[in-house]
Amino acid sequence: MEDFAALLDALVYTTSRNRKLALIADYLRRAPDPDRGWALAGLTGGLDFPAVKSSTVRNLMMERIDPVLWTLSRDFVGDTAETASLLWPEPEDAAPQPDLSLTEVVERLSALTRATAPQELATLFDRLDAKGRYALIKLATGGMRVGVSARLAKTAFAQAFEVAVEEVEEYWHALYPPYAELFDWATGAAPAPDLANVPRFRPFMLAHPLEEAEVDMAEYAAEWKWDGIRVQLVRAGGETRIYSRSGDDISATFPELLDVLVVDAVLDGELLVRGSTQGGEAGGAASFNALQQRLGRKTVSGKMLREYPAFVRLYDILLLEGTDWREAPWKSRRATLESLMERLPDSHFDLSALVEAEDFAQLAAIRETARDEAIEGLMLKHRESPYVAGRKVGHWFKWKRDPLLVDCVVMYAQRGSGKRSSFYSDYTFGCWDGDPDAGAELLPVGKAYSGFTDAELKKLDKFVRQNTLNRFGPVREVKRELVFEVAFDSVHTSKRHKSGLAMRFPRIHRIRWDKPAHEADRIEGLRALIKD
Repeated sequence: MEDFAALLDALVYTTSRNRKLALIADYLRRAPDPDRGWALAGLTGGLDFPAVKSSTVRNLMMERIDPVLWTLSRDFVGDTAETASLLWPEPEDAAPQPDLSLTEVVERLSALTRATAPQELATLFDRLDAKGRYALIKLATGGMRVGVSARLAKTAFAQAFEVAVEEVEEYWHALYPPYAELFDWATGAAPAPDLANVPRFRPFMLAHPLEEAEVDMAEYAAEWKWDGIRVQLVRAGGETRIYSRSGDDISATFPELLDVLVVDAVLDGELLVRGSTQGGEAGGAASFNALQQRLGRKTVSGKMLREYPAFVRLYDILLLEGTDWREAPWKSRRATLESLMERLPDSHFDLSALVEAEDFAQLAAIRETARDEAIEGLMLKHRESPYVAGRKVGHWFKWKRDPLLVDCVVMYAQRGSGKRSSFYSDYTFGCWDGDPDAGAELLPVGKAYSGFTDAELKKLDKFVRQNTLNRFGPVREVKRELVFEVAFDSVHTSKRHKSGLAMRFPRIHRIRWDKPAHEADRIEGLRALIKD
């Protein structure tokens, strides 16, 4: 546990990607099995200890120190694990004890129940120093936030053992912590895992944003970029699974798709819901707001299946009945996918149509007219491009439609986390429900924490502190004086918000220090943009 705690401490204090890679790779080479497998799972969110919540840690702390001191300290620091690890009272006259292995800690955490968790955690806290307690809390609650993505961890693994990261990803999602087979393969202790009949995830091919440059439409094909969730459908060994872009298995959320893929294949597409019950073209794709009704559900009711039926709009094909098509050019994969469509039920699958344009100028004109709520923009794919993991320059481009813009008034601010924990960096903003000069109410329409520079953040933080009206725990209500120009992709009806509206991907486009608050936009203008 001491080595893992030292790793986390070092990761927290470096922002260098290369340094993070080196730290993780060095740990993976040095640490014994299965500790290094558990560490890898912890860094990438692969562990779950349901008996331990942040509230468990909070309650433990407030039993031992002044609750007011805890609340003020937690608010100032901005991180539960860091605050608790430093404030935990050291036991008096505690005899030195041998270091716990990470495997021992994982086994203890796995055995906890809601009833036993507080006492067992307290015992562990007493055995650890501040760094160890920090690592334990991060591991137990699953909120690492040390600047390590799953992709970075896989890259570090590949560097540690001098194997290809693409091969690591081929095996990763079919194995389980502590990844003994993965380490045995990478170290040469055993051959690659035999996963031929396991429905497993393959890394997605991604696109670069299209900047100002044009592309030759003789070399590229265009498709609509649909506003759903990118998925991979995999059938092998008589079983079908659905994976999200990050490799998470989301099969249970969409059970209606598990029995309709009748051939062994790996297909790439966009998961959408039908628009027939959502107002829109019958049988077409509804907005992302409709799809959200299905996301993240552990159980799906019959009513949900009827009202929000899911289907997949297919983009590409990776494997089909034992043949790997990833090295073939896009035009060949497209032809193979088109021929496969007649074997798939149109109730659950359709093919993403090509957008025909004689030249780039005509394509640009077509893009400007696209305001269907299910369309995000265009995809441009080189006709000779293979299907390769990640973003490869020149292969695929995404050309998103221009965002919508609206002027909103800042209403509330909350401190961020990590390096932003000392700044008010999360902002809730609203629009006027009528004429502000006639006493109209300001209603919240969105929240954002991106789109500004570090220098602007400091200025915004100063504004919040100098213009606070009320405090609600970590949230401050501020004077209705500052205007944000907010960019967003679309707006939808929402029963959860007082305004009845919810923005899709809101971000701060510009800070309007110059604009009076009463000149900000009104709710009626946003409502006019709703198409669902």
